[in-house]
Amino acid sequence: MPLRDLLLGLVIVLIWALNIIVIKLGVEELPPLLLTTLRFMLVAILLVPFHPVPRHQLPFLVLLSVTFGTLHFALLFIGLGQAEAGTGALLVQMGTPFATLLAVLFLGERLSPRRLAGLGLSFGGVVVLAGGPSLPSSLPMALLLLSALGWAVSQLLIKKGPNLAPMALAGWVALFAVPQVALGSWWFEREHLAVMAGAGWFGWGAVFYTAVMSSIVAYGLWYGLLRRHPVSRLAPLSLLVPVGAVLLGVVLLGERLNSHVLLGGAMVIAGVGLIVIRFGALLRR
Repeated sequence: MPLRDLLLGLVIVLIWALNIIVIKLGVEELPPLLLTTLRFMLVAILLVPFHPVPRHQLPFLVLLSVTFGTLHFALLFIGLGQAEAGTGALLVQMGTPFATLLAVLFLGERLSPRRLAGLGLSFGGVVVLAGGPSLPSSLPMALLLLSALGWAVSQLLIKKGPNLAPMALAGWVALFAVPQVALGSWWFEREHLAVMAGAGWFGWGAVFYTAVMSSIVAYGLWYGLLRRHPVSRLAPLSLLVPVGAVLLGVVLLGERLNSHVLLGGAMVIAGVGLIVIRFGALLRR
């Protein structure tokens, strides 16, 4: 990989790792479902007018808005409000093992010994994380794992669904997710106008960063790399995101590393690596 593309990949990793920290700070000023709603609104405003889609693809996008918009993103924001940023970033990586299991169950894919070992390591890592002091209760872990499951289901839907441009998919999913998450915010959260009026840099900065930097800029750059390089080349870079989030959590939020996070996190990342990285392809290059 040329040095320019490698540096670009590291910039993307930094944007996504910092996104976890930004969400954590944002939900301290804005309720998580309100923050998610505002994020989706901004993404939709910036993308939908410039990326029209055929009418017959709208039902697929509505379905994807439930799994990817509401189940994944809304639960991610809620979970990060109750868990440490680094631990949350590690748990969300379980989307890859979940997607692998779903592909076996519903698409008839077979598990190689390497991928089976990866699944074992990943789920073992979650068990180790669950035994540590990083989560205040079982609720944040359940929410973050459900968020990862939502991501996994969404990936299978995208794989089997119509071929849509990434930015069109992001914009229309955001548009259809707005009423779903807004309804949840209206039902579970209170004093929306007062909260928005009182929000500061962290709250509104989180709306901008999660919508523009993470969803539009970073993904736009990432898809550009995917057009120039095979997935096996880029997969190791994606594994640096939770590592970066853990380190940024320590530096920026004062989170503490402990043996459960170090061991469990290493197991999760190693397991995901075994699942997604084609080591033979890497060696040939």
